[in-house]
Amino acid sequence: MGSMELLKIAVHAILRNKIRALLTMLGIIVGVGAVIAMIGIGEGSKRASLAIIRNMGSNMLTIFPGAPGTHTHHGPQAMGSAEILRPDDAELIQQELALSTVHAATPQVQTTRPVVYQNTNYLTQLQGTGTEFLGIRGWDLQAGRFFTEAEVRGMAKVCVIGQTVKDNLFASGEDPLGQIIRVNHLPFQVVGVLEKKGAGMWGDQDDLIVGPYTTVMRMVMGRTTIQRIMVSAHEGEAELAEAEITALLRQHLKVPPKDVNPFQIRKQDDIVQMQNQQASLLTALLAVAASISLVVGGIGIANIMLVSVTERTREIGMRRAVGATQHQVLWQFLTEAVALSLMGGIAGVALGLVAITVLQHFQLPAVAETWAVMLGLFFSGMVGVVAGFLPALKAARLDVIDALRYE
Repeated sequence: MGSMELLKIAVHAILRNKIRALLTMLGIIVGVGAVIAMIGIGEGSKRASLAIIRNMGSNMLTIFPGAPGTHTHHGPQAMGSAEILRPDDAELIQQELALSTVHAATPQVQTTRPVVYQNTNYLTQLQGTGTEFLGIRGWDLQAGRFFTEAEVRGMAKVCVIGQTVKDNLFASGEDPLGQIIRVNHLPFQVVGVLEKKGAGMWGDQDDLIVGPYTTVMRMVMGRTTIQRIMVSAHEGEAELAEAEITALLRQHLKVPPKDVNPFQIRKQDDIVQMQNQQASLLTALLAVAASISLVVGGIGIANIMLVSVTERTREIGMRRAVGATQHQVLWQFLTEAVALSLMGGIAGVALGLVAITVLQHFQLPAVAETWAVMLGLFFSGMVGVVAGFLPALKAARLDVIDALRYE
């Protein structure tokens, strides 16, 4: 008996009980659809996160004060809370390493403050930085200008605002350029508006105000040290830049050879790798959770095939009586189980693709992965083999005489 003939018999047997077959396939349909949708969500989220990180530039490094695992009497020390970095450290890095690995470096401080314009009060992130900020981050201005080096040196009360801040403070549509906003009762003149960037790893990238680090550090935060240094390395030289910065800062801070670094350096590539690992783990967990439905579907197929063997005992006896071998009967019922499972798998693929299309329509990160579709079909076929083997073996081992006598 050829494979095509076996397939025709299997499809005919399935179509004889359409409702029962559909209910049996339901577990496989839901399982395969869920696997494809969950993998699509995981991969989509992974790509979106990595795109955001890469947009910040793979050559960007951030230097935080404080050794890894540093503790204080209040508990673990947060990155950036130790007060050892000063603005001249950033200047030193740019001056000493400009001819080798470093393109630009800038000091940075950050805080959260309420901002007032006329009768509008809005809480946002306030960053203090230097003139190299836009180049290091790869950001552009939508309107106006960035503050100058002279304004940084003179602690000028000027700022550049993000789109979210603009929308909240200037909701009536007036031009923010030249307007005065108040931060900690200090008047800041808006000289520029940042181009819209959208969501980032740590929230809305447009919900911020950027001012000279000297002004923010001294007048707003009341401190003399910076919280971090942002560095842009030459393309492809982030690793070498990290080594040179480490050596330079250890020498400048007079760190003994046996002591650990009193600072930490984070590269964008390190964040990409960490995010990639976390996203892959999340995708795997989502796929495993969704595949539980496949197990349930397999149990349903095994149950219905056992019922089918019992119902068709006389048919099996007659086939054996006219010359069918145990091997042929085994393959007949195994083919039927696999066909039932694969039909459910194909319907599940369609369900999963529809789910991903709906998610994309609502601007949610989800992608249709070819390997996820193939994986779903493969597992649906394997479920059919595993679930149908024992019922098929039972059918093949039926005694011919007993089968013919079965009522």
